[in-house]
Amino acid sequence: MRSILVTGSHRSGTGWVGQVLAASPETVGYVWEPFSILHRPGTCAVRFEHWFPYVCAENEGPVRGPVAEMLRWRYAAGAELRSLRSPRDAARMARDASRFARYRRAAAIPLLKDPIAVFSAEWLNAAFGTDPVLLVRHPAAFAASVKRLHLRHPFGHFLAQPLMMRDWLDPFRAEIEAFARAEQEIVDQAILLWNVIHHALAAYRARHPDWPFLRLEDISRRPAQEFHALFDRLSLPRDDRVDALIAETSDASNPAEASTPDSIRRDSAAHVWNWKKRLTDDEIERVRAGTAAIADGMYGPEDW
Repeated sequence: MRSILVTGSHRSGTGWVGQVLAASPETVGYVWEPFSILHRPGTCAVRFEHWFPYVCAENEGPVRGPVAEMLRWRYAAGAELRSLRSPRDAARMARDASRFARYRRAAAIPLLKDPIAVFSAEWLNAAFGTDPVLLVRHPAAFAASVKRLHLRHPFGHFLAQPLMMRDWLDPFRAEIEAFARAEQEIVDQAILLWNVIHHALAAYRARHPDWPFLRLEDISRRPAQEFHALFDRLSLPRDDRVDALIAETSDASNPAEASTPDSIRRDSAAHVWNWKKRLTDDEIERVRAGTAAIADGMYGPEDW
């Protein structure tokens, strides 16, 4: 069975892109961030101890089976039952179990919306043939979003994963260790986190030129054109319902800033430049200088 992973940095439009793709007339089942430490165990019966877990052939043992069951739409009722703490949890379990059963009967394509799985994209592709869709976002826009939502990151979670440090993050080891020892200012956290994640995305882009690599800004400026091209690349059919959702979620009548962090409705073209209002001139210069080594391969002077 084929599956799709929509990943990239958090705050890069993975929810928007995932929900639009899931609207395809071919049955697509949307799964929210199964690699997050906050995911429900019924969805995927493995507990991740760290943000941005790195799974590879060397450590896949406890993960491969539960992920395979999820991709087969096998709901882990026992794991979910052990986690129930309230009537609300029980109601959510009934909803999710019913949804999984419906998707299994329909042989739905699993679509994992998961920026937290970004470092495990190659493993998912190798182990299950999952098709990754990679999203990047302008570093200043990412920093502005992190600042607005106060999304502080526990950098010690990277150091607690030796395979991740070996395979991905050794060039950033000294900075990560410093940020793990003492919490740094939020924009500086955003700079390091953008570099760490986009270092991996740049490597994927070089190693897997067949994987869709999309800038959120391009989708925001040309939503119909970019989404149509993505549907074609993924061989997913689209219809009037898909086009209506694209229009509704990007229309100029929407607010330039989403009403809630998880809302996908905004004036997408205006949203591109919100960071100019959120960051000070000094912060913009710090972000530009601090991310240039990677960002200059993705964004040009006209994007600043």
